[in-house]
Amino acid sequence: MLTSLRHRDYRLFMAAFTTSSVGSWAYNVALAVWLLDETGSAGWVAASTVARFAPALVMSVYGGVLADRFERVRLMVRLDLVFCVCMVALATEMLLGAPPLLVVATAAISSTLSSIYEPAAAAMTPQLVPERDLGSANALRNTVDNICVVAGPAIGAGVLLLAEPWLTVALNALTFAVSAALIGLVSVRSRPVDVTEGGQTGPLKQVTVGLRTIAESSGTGVLVAFSIVATFVFGTDTVLFVVLSEERFGTGAEGFGYLLAGLGIGGIAAAGLVTRLERRPRLGPVILLGMAGYCLPTLIFLVVDEPAVAFVAQCLRGAATLVVDVLAITALQRSVPPERLGRVFGAFDGLMIVAVLVGSAVIPIGLETLGLDAMLWFTGLGVPLLCLAGVPALRRMDAESAARRAELAPRVDLLSRADLFADVSEGALEQLAAQAERVEVAAGSVLIAQGDVADAFYVAESGEYAVSATDERGKAVELPTMSAGSAFGEIGLIERIPRTATVLARTEGVVLRIPGDAFVAALTEDTPSPALLDGASLRLSRTHPTRRLTRAGLAVEGTPEDS
Repeated sequence: MLTSLRHRDYRLFMAAFTTSSVGSWAYNVALAVWLLDETGSAGWVAASTVARFAPALVMSVYGGVLADRFERVRLMVRLDLVFCVCMVALATEMLLGAPPLLVVATAAISSTLSSIYEPAAAAMTPQLVPERDLGSANALRNTVDNICVVAGPAIGAGVLLLAEPWLTVALNALTFAVSAALIGLVSVRSRPVDVTEGGQTGPLKQVTVGLRTIAESSGTGVLVAFSIVATFVFGTDTVLFVVLSEERFGTGAEGFGYLLAGLGIGGIAAAGLVTRLERRPRLGPVILLGMAGYCLPTLIFLVVDEPAVAFVAQCLRGAATLVVDVLAITALQRSVPPERLGRVFGAFDGLMIVAVLVGSAVIPIGLETLGLDAMLWFTGLGVPLLCLAGVPALRRMDAESAARRAELAPRVDLLSRADLFADVSEGALEQLAAQAERVEVAAGSVLIAQGDVADAFYVAESGEYAVSATDERGKAVELPTMSAGSAFGEIGLIERIPRTATVLARTEGVVLRIPGDAFVAALTEDTPSPALLDGASLRLSRTHPTRRLTRAGLAVEGTPEDS
């Protein structure tokens, strides 16, 4: 799980996320306490929750569009600064005893803008870590989030023992300022996308891109669907466990926080397991076991009223739900094109908010008409049984995944035998193989012409290829002939310079053509291999003896840099 922290930019990202998350959870406590103190009514606390959730739900649909429209790192920095200003305004309002309606409105503005920040952060993650560490990065972020769920309110309560609520909110403003400073140090930059597609796509169609992209991939759609179900169950928890704390465990309102802490601790404990499970070839059984592990322990509350036993059950449930959530998020990051990721995660976040709201709305109705035990049976056994209806879809997902891997296996094998990819992960090789175009070439065809723009990398599957060049002195140079397994075209991409040689097919053959951006992204997920650098340096010296390899192309915007 900690392998993702080897990468400098992700360390900065996580430091910013942790700092602001702890402050935000502490602020939630301070806001609730201030509203109770000022109004003496729990209704105002409920109103603040609705006022923050409802606009965030509406904005989440368009938040993903903005996350693709603008450069994401700069967008997150600016949003952090806006959050900081909102918290300063909120602290001032509390200090001066402003009307509760004004305080709730200011809090709602901050929550609404967070629906832009989250899609940008999720879409940025694949650029901060290599492909093989995506599962680790998502598990770590979920783990830190769980820790913040436990630590944030505790810190908020501690500050409230010593100071007024406004000071806790002021401290939260400081955490956003720190977060902005840390995110500003991230060296990677995303590429803004023309979400209007040249003015042809209106706002409504822009916001549906995310949903359509999720639906286009049956495998990804299935994982998202199960994540929605898990989030629905969490929504039921937010009401059900308040009632359990009061009526069955006798722990009062404090017991609800105790049970939430159990969910968080379970997620922390399972984080390492998730990074191993997400690489399994068949994810269907893992998803089903995750849903069963989240729901079935709820049945123990039918016969047990001991808070300690309930806490252990919650830990098990927290571990299981982390599996489902991380697999869905990682699948999206791996399968969705980077230019759509923001809109996809905007749609994903919107679906999760709806699931929470529906889950929290169902339970009061069920409690009123059917009673507590019936609702425990529903969430503990009814939901897992409903999940069995998804077994055919999970089997299709696994079958399609296996077929796709089998289809790509020859390409992956060909790429793995090239020294250039010695240090590239298997997952990244699969992505390269998926993006590669298999091209049949006729004898005499020119694949690369000296002086042309470098736009692709080639690996020969069969055939023989002559290489020639004109050196810096204008002298013709004949270079060694290449055959099956040879790779060429890397120098122009690595150096970001025109082609330095001409490659001509001496016989009929087949090559894999890999887009330049995909090639550079694969090589820059870790320090490029010595074989790559030595080979490129040797080839460059044959045609341009005075040039030295600078690797300018490996520092392009949108690729991760390590420490």
